[in-house]
Amino acid sequence: MHDIQSRLDLEQLLWAFYTRLLADPSIGYIFTDVAKINLEEHMPSLTDFWEQSLLQRNGYRKNVMQIHLDLNALEHLTAAHFATWLEHFNATIDEMFIGEIAELAKTRALSIATVMQVKLHNL
Repeated sequence: MHDIQSRLDLEQLLWAFYTRLLADPSIGYIFTDVAKINLEEHMPSLTDFWEQSLLQRNGYRKNVMQIHLDLNALEHLTAAHFATWLEHFNATIDEMFIGEIAELAKTRALSIATVMQVKLHNL
């Protein structure tokens, strides 16, 4: 195993992660039935976000908080949803990568999930 080093690494991570996430009935429906995301179309934006966050490359320009506020208006995002998301994210990283950036990814994911929960539930 190696550390996350490139956009290709992030794409591989994110495809593995979302494949796992969408297969989990406790959360997958949010993406498939509520948000109705087309993963093929959505993946470049997801990769841009993580590439900017972890590798300081690219220019993710979407308002990630607003996207989740809109989603929360359709389906209440609970602490359990965020916990499941984090569990799958961390497990996928641990299965595929090892190193400083891989650990940073897990730390950033926890931070993002925490901030989102606070903002979503303090409306």
